[in-house]
Amino acid sequence: MSTHSIVGGRVFVGESGFQQLNIHIEGEQITDLTNDFRDNSSTIKLDDDDIVLPGRIDGHIHGAAGFDVMDATIEAIEGIASALVKEGTTSFLPTTMTAGQEKIENALQTINDYQQFHNNREKAEVIGIHLEGPFISTNKIGAQNPKYIQMPNFELFQKWYQISGSNIKVVTLAPEIKGATSFIKHLTKNGVVVSIGHSNATYAQVKAALSAGASQFTHLYNAMRPLHHREPGVVGGAFLNQDALAELIVDGLHCAPEMVKLAFDIKGKQGLMLITDAMRAKCLGNGTYELGGLEVYVQEGKATLKDGTLAGSILTMQDACWNMMNYTNANIDDLVFMNSINPAKQYGVYNRKGSINIGKDADLIILDSNYELKMTICRGEIAYEKRC
Repeated sequence: MSTHSIVGGRVFVGESGFQQLNIHIEGEQITDLTNDFRDNSSTIKLDDDDIVLPGRIDGHIHGAAGFDVMDATIEAIEGIASALVKEGTTSFLPTTMTAGQEKIENALQTINDYQQFHNNREKAEVIGIHLEGPFISTNKIGAQNPKYIQMPNFELFQKWYQISGSNIKVVTLAPEIKGATSFIKHLTKNGVVVSIGHSNATYAQVKAALSAGASQFTHLYNAMRPLHHREPGVVGGAFLNQDALAELIVDGLHCAPEMVKLAFDIKGKQGLMLITDAMRAKCLGNGTYELGGLEVYVQEGKATLKDGTLAGSILTMQDACWNMMNYTNANIDDLVFMNSINPAKQYGVYNRKGSINIGKDADLIILDSNYELKMTICRGEIAYEKRC
């Protein structure tokens, strides 16, 4: 069993903030946080102004580096997992698209296979699956394929849940569609997080969904009924219900900086989760790509369908953090909640991820004094190191 020590710098411990402690790791886990210096062959010595944070968790991502979850290959999931460590992401939920039944099932089976046999420690870990659609509204389709939208189907979902190895953690759905309320109750009873999204629901319908067990909003502001002074809509539902978390794409394109600030001012650090919603063009250049069977055009950092509809992003989590601090008064402490603590709790893995504590997985990132990423450690193994 490999042993590592990280000495120097400051460590964000638990939910309390920074302390000057050394981290000791055996195998995959943190075994001690102490003032003791234990020098060994694998000691990582930090500069005094370096900081150590828990690894970031991306709960909504479709692809990166030329790969897409819907490719339904081990190579694709592995390629995404390899790319994410370069932006400080140590865990993620591969996210499916609204597509034909066979295509979704192939993706679910592949992710299940990857989790069982290929989830190695030098890449970001797959901790579950985010099923985005097909139970969504035709009125707020976004970049999903309207051809494959379905009404809630208990039997079909149970089949998909079994294929996934019981690893579907999140389902994005529109609460106004027929049968949604009973479906939400069924999902939450089975421990699945229901996220309201791609929805034209009224505020009353949002409230009913939350009462039935929904606890999240998918990419706040995007593909949802906006706030109106006579109808709060889905956005109003997210703002007025503090117990429900909201995903946020902070790339300066999906929502204006002022709206990011508004969301942070209302929801606070404990009410938001930063996501990338990235597609396969992330890490690549301008060009024409594919997302959910639709052509996507990437030009100067913006991914759109032919009609101009935003089609995911090419955002990195590192840039999302930079933008969040620039657009709001959020500090690095706040980002730990939005990047790590909140998603770990939401997806049921806080017992082993999301914070730096004894007994938890050694998923860590090291930033320099300018908050630039220096190193990513996944379950005790160095997965990325910035070269000078």
